[in-house]
Amino acid sequence: MFTGIIESTSKIIAIEKDQSNIHFTLENKLAAEFKVDQSVSHDGVCLTVVELNGNQYKVTAIKETLEKTNLSTWKAGGLVNMERAMLMNARLDGHIVQGHVDQIATCIEKSQQDGSWVFSFRYNPDSNNVTIEKGSICINGVSLTVVNSKTDSFSVAIIPYTYEHTGFKYLQVDDKVNLEFDVIGKYVKRLMSL
Repeated sequence: MFTGIIESTSKIIAIEKDQSNIHFTLENKLAAEFKVDQSVSHDGVCLTVVELNGNQYKVTAIKETLEKTNLSTWKAGGLVNMERAMLMNARLDGHIVQGHVDQIATCIEKSQQDGSWVFSFRYNPDSNNVTIEKGSICINGVSLTVVNSKTDSFSVAIIPYTYEHTGFKYLQVDDKVNLEFDVIGKYVKRLMSL
């Protein structure tokens, strides 16, 4: 379980295909604090640390993860948002994030507005995921508030701190992002359909 408050970015060092899996070697100054078997969020995807070597660590993505996320677009040298699992005795500064991506979306607009940035995203509504105005959404692991909620799109406003300390400063129009819709909303929607 995560909060959507990004600790830092990890650099992708190597990508190794192994049958239908992909092993990613990443570098982060916090890796010395990791342990094998630990769950770590990478752009909102919960991946297990399988190997450690100083400031470098390795995680593995299986076929299903690769099909439902933007991990297949990762390139060596790229940066991804990183968050370690939430401590149960700490404040929940973002919202409840599982690290289980629901689907991908495409960035359709990026604009600077009075010192902040507004990003708009479009997603396929066929999966029946929904956003609500002022509700929570997790984009590439970042906990954000929805504005301009529509059936197949929404926007978020990014403050300067978040812009500078996450991968949002590199995000461009047409880039694919991972979406995790609010877990409470997903349960309510499911209960309403019974």
